[in-house]
Amino acid sequence: MQFNDREHAARMLAARLVPAYGTRRPLVLAIPRGAVPMARILADALGGDCDVVLVRKLGAPLQPELAIGAVDEAGRVFVNDFARQTGADDAYLAEQTKRELARIRERRQRYTGGRRPDVAGRTVIVVDDGLATGATMIAALSALRPQRPARLVCAVPVAPPDTLATVSRYADEVVCLEAPPAFQAVGQFYRDFPQVDDDEVVAILNPPPPGAR
Repeated sequence: MQFNDREHAARMLAARLVPAYGTRRPLVLAIPRGAVPMARILADALGGDCDVVLVRKLGAPLQPELAIGAVDEAGRVFVNDFARQTGADDAYLAEQTKRELARIRERRQRYTGGRRPDVAGRTVIVVDDGLATGATMIAALSALRPQRPARLVCAVPVAPPDTLATVSRYADEVVCLEAPPAFQAVGQFYRDFPQVDDDEVVAILNPPPPGAR
């Protein structure tokens, strides 16, 4: 299956989620930036709230797009089993973690002015536009679990089966529309897969109050 764009994928996810969560006023948390427009669609469809969970992937040496791990907002690091095979030693991981933590702090201030969502006791749905290694999703779920959500759900349009099996250990439920064994990259499953920029994220997370011009 190929999605037209993120909006199409989000609406299909919403159709799967509404029967179980449409009356729970869930907190829908996006992993920026691509998933933020999707989170808004899901939150509106479910009658919930939209915000972000900030994690950053740690890219492999010479292959920055390959996630060998991820770091969350508290500085906790998740490292994939294969990280060492890419040449990532302790010094490399420490430097990457420091750099990405700085970016997380910049994003928190820019996106929400420092505001953080309160997840305690709520149904929390973490959404991304797809999973590859699953490192960022695992970091996000691991960061949220100690905050005691009532239920922690991972929702994605597409992911490889082995990644889903790993991620499922960190969530109460995983909702995924497609799990193709022949998986190369998330973008291959979208006809239109543009970058989402910071200005769009800020506008989605900080809508004008009702009645404002």
